[in-house]
Amino acid sequence: MSLSERRQCLLEVLCLRRHDTYDNLAHEFNVSKMTIRRDITALICSYPLETVRGRYGGGVKVRDNYYPYRKTLNSKQINLLIKLSEQLDGDDLATISSIIFQLAP
Repeated sequence: MSLSERRQCLLEVLCLRRHDTYDNLAHEFNVSKMTIRRDITALICSYPLETVRGRYGGGVKVRDNYYPYRKTLNSKQINLLIKLSEQLDGDDLATISSIIFQLAP
């Protein structure tokens, strides 16, 4: 994974989780804690990330109102997906349900 790919993936993970520790991120991305710190320092220049101090709650977090990938569906789209989901089961039903949950306002 290249530097830019890792930073993009790191940003995506943080946007989903909203808060994480340097140790956990370093372990997950299989890099050193210092590498994660450098990546976060670079990302802070362009994105609304904040470092958080603290022995147990410390790390990095995404500012409360920042949701870069959040899009919503209108009521017509939601109703169509619900209608379609009635014909599904198993993994397909779980997938369409997660889409509705993530994108419904």
